[in-house]
Amino acid sequence: MDYGNLFSKAWDIIWKNKFLILLGVLVALGNSNFGGSTPGQYTFGGDEFDWQNLPRFDYGAPFQDFDLLFLTVGGIALLFGLLLVGLFFWALATISRGGIINAVNEIELGNPTNFSEAFKAAWQKGWRLIGIELITAIPGLILLLVGVATLFMFGGIAALSQGDFDPVSLSIFLPFIVLVCVMVPVSIVLSLLSAFAYRACMLEDQPVFAAYRRGFEVLGDNLGPAILLFILQIALSVGIGIIMIVPGFLMALCCLLWPLFLLIEGAFAAFYSTLWTLAWREWTLVIEE
Repeated sequence: MDYGNLFSKAWDIIWKNKFLILLGVLVALGNSNFGGSTPGQYTFGGDEFDWQNLPRFDYGAPFQDFDLLFLTVGGIALLFGLLLVGLFFWALATISRGGIINAVNEIELGNPTNFSEAFKAAWQKGWRLIGIELITAIPGLILLLVGVATLFMFGGIAALSQGDFDPVSLSIFLPFIVLVCVMVPVSIVLSLLSAFAYRACMLEDQPVFAAYRRGFEVLGDNLGPAILLFILQIALSVGIGIIMIVPGFLMALCCLLWPLFLLIEGAFAAFYSTLWTLAWREWTLVIEE
């Protein structure tokens, strides 16, 4: 595989078909996350903080306090609304990712295409694409549910209100830690396979589970080139990240520059998707021969 030609060809396609950047912006909108820093941690011993003598507050009967009830209902409604908005943009990003794949393939076949045609082609397979994306979320969902259940169990056993953090009660976290060690690699593998499953769905009309099987087959037959391409992508991302440190900081400070930041992020989302679609085409043609 000529990686230099692959990168230059992907850029040429993006430059000549700028509607791909708009699709990339939709992908970036759905994939945006605000990250998080790891705060410093300190463990309090039972005798360092008097949990039992904390002041007790009487907030009154919530259903007799109209203001509190209003705030509670309003807060729940706001969270529900944010969840719906987040799901909408997530689904939009998923379909837009499929649209980029379809558009690049059509361009390579010499067929004229545009934003609406690419989005329509992905929309027709929207449920399959969402299914592919949902599979990648299963490990995270399992960790969330088990984590919440573990915290509730720990609260009952360790009697948090008394600050009783003995080793026996802390041992309840061991199964969860083991589960994390198992699920994190599984999540990484599924995330990598989903990129191939997307292309199997869009380019070979495969249903969800068959798309994953086909993706695993293509990845297995081209593991070395795929790993090298992934490393090159990471290196490019790191290099661009270093270059964009100062401009990115300025754009973060000035809200008027946020659309420009989103446009740049969308351009790279479209570029990377184009890169892997071109690689998929090359690998599957080799397999068919």
